[in-house]
Amino acid sequence: MIQFLVHDRADTVGVATVDIKSGDTVKGMIMDTQDLLEVIALKDIPLSHKIALKDMKVGDTVIKYGHDIGKAVADIRAGEHVHIQNLKTKRW
Repeated sequence: MIQFLVHDRADTVGVATVDIKSGDTVKGMIMDTQDLLEVIALKDIPLSHKIALKDMKVGDTVIKYGHDIGKAVADIRAGEHVHIQNLKTKRW
């Protein structure tokens, strides 16, 4: 079962298609290539929220749908929930 989707190979986050529980090994799919990915969830991630696909440091750009959606304001480990606690827009 696919539990998260990735739109572009360059994306650093995927989008949960179900509620994900911390500790679960979750499967994802890159939509344009149909390639499969696996990540161990380090936090609970609600449906439609973002899961980190790689480790990111403060200041790193976060990519979703092939686009820059902001910067990491805290270190993020692969498998963590990416949301307002660790991601901010670059607009302000």
